[in-house]
Amino acid sequence: MSRHRILAVVILAALAFACGPKRPPNLASATPGEGGSEGAGPRYEDTSGSRPDTGPGINPLEGSGLREVEFPDATDVTTEGGPLDDVYFEYDQYDLTDATRAVLGKHAEWLRARPVAKVMVEGHCDERGTVEYNLALGDKRARAVREHLVSLGIPEGRLSAISLGKERPKDPGHDEAAWAKNRRAHFAVSR
Repeated sequence: MSRHRILAVVILAALAFACGPKRPPNLASATPGEGGSEGAGPRYEDTSGSRPDTGPGINPLEGSGLREVEFPDATDVTTEGGPLDDVYFEYDQYDLTDATRAVLGKHAEWLRARPVAKVMVEGHCDERGTVEYNLALGDKRARAVREHLVSLGIPEGRLSAISLGKERPKDPGHDEAAWAKNRRAHFAVSR
């Protein structure tokens, strides 16, 4: 009797394997040199023929503070090199300068043209000062930027703020030139 049970289990397992999910027809393997890497595994090909940078609501803005970068996919969040340039602060300050306000005005324009875009404003500091002090200063920088974007008509629900203090420097150097690059608000954009 136990042989019959074992045979039945083997037959059921074979049937389940044979009837299991199939690969979609548009599945292709990523190959080195084509945007993939060795061992990257399968990826879906876009067979729609449409370019991702065309269509309604896609109007790249020209000018200071914005880069012509494609809008991220629904699951992507931008890191360095995103569509919104960082804004910078003076040493030990979180006040917005006129130049910063001008850049944020361009960012608000970009965000109004893309109503599904959400932004995490990250407040960053240079390496000087304690961890606690820099977390507090980074928070003030991120909140100042967020509040200004809200004052320009961007809904609060699309904006969040976080302080990363001195934990993620843009420039690892230990001089004024590096510190100036690290005193910033960075914009992580998603849908």
